Amino acid sequence: MTLPREEETAAAEALRLDGVGFDAATDAGALTILDDIGLAIKPGERVAVLGPSGSGKSTLMMLMAGLERPTRGRVCVGGESLDGLSEDEMAVFRRGRVGIVFQAFHLIPTLSALDNVAVPLDLAGVADSRARAAEVLAAVGLSRRLGHLPSKLSGGEQQRVALARALAPRPGLLLADEPTGNLDHDSGEAVAELMLSACGADGATLVLITHDEALAARCGRIVRLRDGRVESDTGRAA
Repeated sequence: MTLPREEETAAAEALRLDGVGFDAATDAGALTILDDIGLAIKPGERVAVLGPSGSGKSTLMMLMAGLERPTRGRVCVGGESLDGLSEDEMAVFRRGRVGIVFQAFHLIPTLSALDNVAVPLDLAGVADSRARAAEVLAAVGLSRRLGHLPSKLSGGEQQRVALARALAPRPGLLLADEPTGNLDHDSGEAVAELMLSACGADGATLVLITHDEALAARCGRIVRLRDGRVESDTGRAA
């Protein structure tokens, strides 16, 4: 689906997908994972993406982040198209603009919590990277865990480090793929509250991939996927 568009709205969009599709190669031929996805998300929106297993939710997030390339259609972040960017250019583009929180944490096991959070800041050339990393870790309740390796942290603490790492560069867009999926109820609630409040405080746009209906309801806008297509889109900003 290609969305109608007025020129003056382009700069006002945090994220836009026009007619986006993604096909995966299999032994039996190309398998369509996503087809004709059209979404326009404004700065500061909180959008939850819901759908059954296999509906294409995680693939959609990978396309939004530029970690995968669409087979067809176009993805724009902050009014800029990701078309034609090399892998290196894509990585540079994401710095400071897009934060990503994965279900599996993806922390560097040989680095402390502080150093894990400082890595994207160092790559972005932030002079006070360790001071800012310590500040963000304190904000997620881990001021006493700065020197701990991931293996010495609980699952909930590791996810809070991952959230701090994504938030530290102060991105305009935060993408989270089942960030509470590997956590117990209490840890999941704590991480969800931190993520939602941090995005609200910074004015960041949030796209949350989740299976949790209650968590999705806190986002204000819910996009439901089924069989690789948008089934419904409720609560969309005017």
